[in-house]
Amino acid sequence: MLVTTDPMKAAAAIAAGHLAAVPTETVYGLGALASDARAVARIYAVKGRPADHPLIVHVADAVAFGSWGFRIPTYAHALAATFWPGPMTLVVPRSDRAKDFVTGGQDSVAIRVPAHIDARSLLIELCKITKDPAVGIAAPSANRFGRVSPTTAAHVLDEIGGLLRGGDVVLDGGDCTVGVESTIIDCTGPNPRMLRPGAITTQDVEAATGLKVTHDSTVRASGTLTSHYSPTACVQLLAAADIAAEVAGAGQGVIGLLALAEVETPTGVVRLAVPRNVEEYARVLYAALREADALQLEAVLAVPPAADGVGVAVIDRLIRAAAGA
Repeated sequence: MLVTTDPMKAAAAIAAGHLAAVPTETVYGLGALASDARAVARIYAVKGRPADHPLIVHVADAVAFGSWGFRIPTYAHALAATFWPGPMTLVVPRSDRAKDFVTGGQDSVAIRVPAHIDARSLLIELCKITKDPAVGIAAPSANRFGRVSPTTAAHVLDEIGGLLRGGDVVLDGGDCTVGVESTIIDCTGPNPRMLRPGAITTQDVEAATGLKVTHDSTVRASGTLTSHYSPTACVQLLAAADIAAEVAGAGQGVIGLLALAEVETPTGVVRLAVPRNVEEYARVLYAALREADALQLEAVLAVPPAADGVGVAVIDRLIRAAAGA
């Protein structure tokens, strides 16, 4: 396994059938050539991911969208034009290019054009190597299934470094700037349907399409299980006013606190992060949960931010993390 800052080396590894942990603006992904069934099977094996869970295919630009999708609705093209490159995944009816081993056996495929400069450089180089302008990288988050997503290369190494092989690559692109996974929108029906909240909000989608976003989809998508993104420490959501009482009634285990900077830290509680706003909360969320496990904390008390902007996604991830307790 090679750790590198050179996207060209990661592209060469993927083209050769190996895996590469890839930085995006959201979280690090564990990538393989999306047309290579054997390489994609290794993603599932390394992650311990159920075989019917679909993967997101990352492509270099919106032109490749039409190669992977089929009869893509006009509003999906509007979303691509507005938000790509960026933290949005669009689920559309699949073309023959998208195979069952990527789609989890569904008739749809999830596509994204990432904005991270290293991910984009990797994809552009991979297009050159394969001579395929629509080449895709299948890349779920680079962590064990159900666990906390990585937002640095160090997190990747801690999580799955021991499961990677010679020829595999970890591309170190620094800290992820968004910090939570992409918004996923189901575009297989007449209206966009929210599958997973992210930095791009329901209001953003409605403004770009002129259509009402619904939440009635039955499409399976990444990161939508009830329990997900879970550390070993028990995560508990509560209001700031309830922290003191919860701490007073706690047992002997050491407790951590995750909340906006304006929330005070009680004596004897480990402060895991002091985000000044909701965007910073999203960026530090997963690092804070990983720090709780590194410190062997028994519990994390999390005061969610307001349900505005990316705060909706932060709340979603905290609820799923708490469900793993």
